[in-house]
Amino acid sequence: MRERELPPRLRAIAAWVKPGARLADVGTDHALLPLSLLRRGGIRAAIATDIHEGPLRRARANAAAQEAEGIRFLLCDGLAGVEPGEVDCVVIAGLGGENIADILRRAGWVREGVQLLLQPMSRAEVLHRALFDMGLRVLRERLVEDAGRVYPIIEAAGGQTEPWHGCEYYAGPFAMLKDDPLFPRYLDEQLRRLRGAVAGLEKSGREEDQSRLPALREALDGMEEMRRRV
Repeated sequence: MRERELPPRLRAIAAWVKPGARLADVGTDHALLPLSLLRRGGIRAAIATDIHEGPLRRARANAAAQEAEGIRFLLCDGLAGVEPGEVDCVVIAGLGGENIADILRRAGWVREGVQLLLQPMSRAEVLHRALFDMGLRVLRERLVEDAGRVYPIIEAAGGQTEPWHGCEYYAGPFAMLKDDPLFPRYLDEQLRRLRGAVAGLEKSGREEDQSRLPALREALDGMEEMRRRV
């Protein structure tokens, strides 16, 4: 069976996986990433996890068709079935930022000596803030266009840093992304999102919504300043 080409998001992640890693690919679906890395000798072994049996069945069939060895398939929620010390690289790609954050919170061992490669499909601001709250440091971040949309790719590891400006939780770390050719486009997308959120809260009469407005307005002001600088 011919090996399927990795989509741009997964190619970008594969380029950051440390050589010889023991990989956990969470929400693996067809196991495209671990199979590609194993085939090229980029990793020693892999655990492919998924919360649903259907994707794991597809992943096993894909591995069997490629006669691939060195991959274990695990039906579990996030990293629930992976033991501390089993892997030194965790990839969570293709899930929402809230889901990724929840998976990491339930696996405290990822703070110690584990490379985290994360690709949120939405709500990157939730993931950025959660990483800081969990004592995880963003080492680098880049943007990738895939199927007409722009997504952030984040590498993180244990190690606390200073809090970011509020706008950076939404737009990503300015120092890391300011020279990325996709940043102006991504920033415009996030600005539209945040402007819509602010407008919606301004129309709301709920006290809870009004209490959120100052922080969102401050983030919006910061993002508009970012846009003027790129």
